[in-house]
Amino acid sequence: MIGSLRGTVVERNADSTVLFEVGGIGYLVHVTPRTLAELEPTSQAFMHVYHHIREDAQTLFGFLEKEERVAFDTLIATHGIGPSMAMSILATHSPRALIDIVATNDHGALTLVPGVGKKTAERLLIELRGKLQLPVLDAMVDGKTVGTSVMTDVREALTGLGYSSEEIREVLRDLSATDSAENVLRQALNALGVRRA
Repeated sequence: MIGSLRGTVVERNADSTVLFEVGGIGYLVHVTPRTLAELEPTSQAFMHVYHHIREDAQTLFGFLEKEERVAFDTLIATHGIGPSMAMSILATHSPRALIDIVATNDHGALTLVPGVGKKTAERLLIELRGKLQLPVLDAMVDGKTVGTSVMTDVREALTGLGYSSEEIREVLRDLSATDSAENVLRQALNALGVRRA
């Protein structure tokens, strides 16, 4: 089994594969578009590799960051997700964005992945919740549990105002889930106003 490669990038291909030469042998490695953009021909690189073996083919999937490889391993360990679908998910969302999506139960963000419908997104959110290292979103304030419901209310309000899922995820990441929905919404709108200015 091949676990990593260190060598020279020979060429990048439009189908998100890279020809990677190690010790005079060329390996065709499947990568995400983000990784593809970082691998300049003739440059030296190290890649974490997942070696997928089937009866009729062997395929290499490469990752520059270990956290991306870990996210890939988590995805393919999920029922119904094979290596190709895992790569599609990581091509659409970075590992950190994926953690945010699962933590905030953002079905819409997962349906942006080609081939993932609403039912698949709902199942993925349930299965991944127990597998990813999620931040704690719930907290006790004055004896009441707040957090996830606050963030859900704020997310729905921002969506209604026309903000994109990506903008909402970015701004909510920096805000406290222990505050009231009104205060979190006010802070989010202030932050979004600054970002769009």
